[in-house]
Amino acid sequence: MSDVAPTLDAERLAAWVGRTEAAHDVLDPRPLRLAASILPDYGDVLGPMRHWFYFLDAQPLDALGRDGHPARGGFLPPVALPRRMWAGGRLSFHGELRIGDDVEQRQSIASIALKQGRSGPLCFVTTRTEVRVDDQARVVEERDLVYRRDPAPSDPEPQKQMAPSAPAFAREVRPSSILLFRYSALTFNGHRIHYDLDYCRQVEGYPHLVVHGPLLATLLADLAVAQKAGRALRRFSYRAISPLCADAAFMLEGAPASEEGALSLWARALDGGLAMRAEAHFHNGPES
Repeated sequence: MSDVAPTLDAERLAAWVGRTEAAHDVLDPRPLRLAASILPDYGDVLGPMRHWFYFLDAQPLDALGRDGHPARGGFLPPVALPRRMWAGGRLSFHGELRIGDDVEQRQSIASIALKQGRSGPLCFVTTRTEVRVDDQARVVEERDLVYRRDPAPSDPEPQKQMAPSAPAFAREVRPSSILLFRYSALTFNGHRIHYDLDYCRQVEGYPHLVVHGPLLATLLADLAVAQKAGRALRRFSYRAISPLCADAAFMLEGAPASEEGALSLWARALDGGLAMRAEAHFHNGPES
């Protein structure tokens, strides 16, 4: 375990801003072959967000926190709040990633901010990642993580946001526990809310296993690409709003955005609640 004491001291946490980490990998075909069992297959080209299947961080079991994530105080700061969630992100795509590419990933801590939410303190950590081939960035990503305290009986009910009601295109998803398990395996995501039902309910307070935010973002990006056949993504942004759970069907939906050629997208629970919103922008042709 890391011997760095957890803290909510803004000055101490700020020391992590600018911290960097680099890794190399080769884009092996096996993860994409396995991913084709649950996601669209793009052949030898990595589809949107498939770089998340590489550069996997396999920490020893005794280097993990209670939630299954790596203990804090290494690359990520030692935030003294127990629950960590992937809150959103922004990606820009500058060229294809293909099977066989020798790739480098460069990560840095871009910002750390403490805020007060309706149910207690929050800490937002934004990381910046570049995936590079021949020293040229092919994917540039900003990822927002949020840390929060454990739920309490006195917490106010979350305010439900309603999804748009007039999609131009849609797809239904039925998220089984097997789907969640396979996505956790592909991304080496040890967060127990996706596979440990007792932990999910008794510790983090969810009614059932939680659908991964990154999986939702990937499904929405794939839906966008399917609407723009022959055109490659240029930018994609997403924000998680509320959780979706296993065994409860939900909708992926979208419509043209205000910017010409762009698409607004969202994930909607069947009761109309908004789970994630996203926006996709495209290159003029399939190549960057």
